[in-house]
Amino acid sequence: MISLKKMQNRFEYISIDNDSASAKIALQGAHIFEFKPHNKRAILWMSQASDYENSKAIRGGIPICWPWFGQHATDESFPQHGFARTSMFSHVESKEVDTHTTQVTLKLQHYPQSLAMFPYRFELLVKITVSTILSIELTTTNLCDKSFEITQALHSYFNISHISNVAVHGLDKKRYYDALTGEHQEQVGDITFSEELDRVYQEVDSVISLVDKAKVINIENEGSASVVVWNPWCEKCSKMSAMENDSYETFVCIESANALDDFILLKPNESHTLKATIA
Repeated sequence: MISLKKMQNRFEYISIDNDSASAKIALQGAHIFEFKPHNKRAILWMSQASDYENSKAIRGGIPICWPWFGQHATDESFPQHGFARTSMFSHVESKEVDTHTTQVTLKLQHYPQSLAMFPYRFELLVKITVSTILSIELTTTNLCDKSFEITQALHSYFNISHISNVAVHGLDKKRYYDALTGEHQEQVGDITFSEELDRVYQEVDSVISLVDKAKVINIENEGSASVVVWNPWCEKCSKMSAMENDSYETFVCIESANALDDFILLKPNESHTLKATIA
């Protein structure tokens, strides 16, 4: 079943419930804020303090960072991680592929405020498939007569039992940029967490696994060679908006990305698709 719903404050979202899973997708930002396979725990983490209000970013789920990842390169007054996550998308199509599989497609195109920050005409399509797995395809098309560059990420927050119980597999021997120190290093073994961590892994070409004591989440990326792994730890968490002081204990972000040297250059009429499959 697919239905368009509104919260009491008129915040709009698409609700999906099929034979495999349930999901909720906000029209603002094409933001997935629930994915729950039946008879299993929620895969995505959501902050209990998050706002669901138009023009405010949602904390948790899968925010879309686009057309830049992190701070804007030349103007820090522009929103961090771009404007897509607080822009209103239009609903293009919803369909029940079968009783276990539902697809939703949403679209964002250039508008006056976007052109003030990113002076290019574009189409951004987000195709979301909800089944026993969750698939997100982010397709950018250049509608201009000149080329442009983008960086982007599917900023996925994963629900975990506790930060001390998890490890990230699949990035051993991969080079990474440490955003906390500004240094480039090489990963040795699996990633575990005992302090703040903010890294962009590069030349990633394998499935990434988040191993918890109760489950394993696998993330497979296409159209991407960079992966961001992030946890703010206690001090930063306590200072962040829409976060509780201990929120860092119950999530890890593993972000499918095109970041740093993995930026995308699109010539006129060219398209690029970043795809993440979460199982």
